[in-house]
Amino acid sequence: MANVVLNVEGMSCGHCVSSVEKAVGNLGASAKADLASKTVAVDYDDSKLSVDAIKEAIEDQGYDVVQ
Repeated sequence: MANVVLNVEGMSCGHCVSSVEKAVGNLGASAKADLASKTVAVDYDDSKLSVDAIKEAIEDQGYDVVQ
């Protein structure tokens, strides 16, 4: 398992957190979004999933991933 913490702009409420966590979860990864720090910590299997795919799933929800 690998993990990454992504900075995500645009999250402003609990619905945003849920939306991001669900989008990442649908990829088979585990995500914990932190509204205060505007970050998402993701645990994932790097043999099955790339960081780019995780970023794309978050961005597809309407948020900007900045690194």
